[in-house]
Amino acid sequence: MAEDLIRYDILAQDALRGVVRKVLSEVARTGLPGEHHFFISFATRAAGVRISSRVLAQYPEEMTIVLQHQFWDLSVTEHAFEVGLSFNSVPERLLIPFTAIKGFADPSVQFGLQFEVAPATPVAAEGEEEAPVAAAPAKPVAKLPSAIAPAPAPLPVAEVAQVDEASESAPPAPAAEVVSLDAFRKKH
Repeated sequence: MAEDLIRYDILAQDALRGVVRKVLSEVARTGLPGEHHFFISFATRAAGVRISSRVLAQYPEEMTIVLQHQFWDLSVTEHAFEVGLSFNSVPERLLIPFTAIKGFADPSVQFGLQFEVAPATPVAAEGEEEAPVAAAPAKPVAKLPSAIAPAPAPLPVAEVAQVDEASESAPPAPAAEVVSLDAFRKKH
């Protein structure tokens, strides 16, 4: 097989992260439409992530946040998003680079994307400076029409940080229909 000098895997990853950026930008501008809500999994130790040391201690590798009922001050830039959430009735501000995202799901329409992230590195707790690290190439996963998609695989969701203050238990993980784009590539 010829060497991929164009790096389609990186181009596809960037394009799919652009989908997440565009969706969050629109929600920041107009709010969540209809029944849409998001489960966003990210590597807590990825470069550029800013979370409190208290949250990092609770989720040392990965966490999933839910943007549905109680979040505030969502702001989106070219490279990251910031959002206010409540963890056990304690307000927190999170900054999450798009390169740290491992999964994005909208269970209301059974849509999901998965990404690989660079290996974990020390993360900056509030008030500290983080060290830059390049993201690893991803294997993006997108929902495809069920007529051509193989059996759906559930989007893995690690621990879920509950943002609804009324409940102390984490909600069940959504079952999103996802398939690997590798399954549809020509094999030489």
